[in-house]
Amino acid sequence: MRKEYDFSKAEQGKFYRPVEELEIPIYLDKRVKEFFSKKALDKNIELDKVINIILSKEMEILKEIEA
Repeated sequence: MRKEYDFSKAEQGKFYRPVEELEIPIYLDKRVKEFFSKKALDKNIELDKVINIILSKEMEILKEIEA
């Protein structure tokens, strides 16, 4: 590191975010994304809301199967 860098006014942790707050991107298969994007457009809601609804229902089904 160069000597001319001045960190005397630096703020420690300025850009730190706890792991719990990080949004992890989810990449969908092109065919899956197109299918659900069309459904979202038909219902006039955001794609992420459609995917969350579907995954929530899937979670409920899996919980019933495991019980």
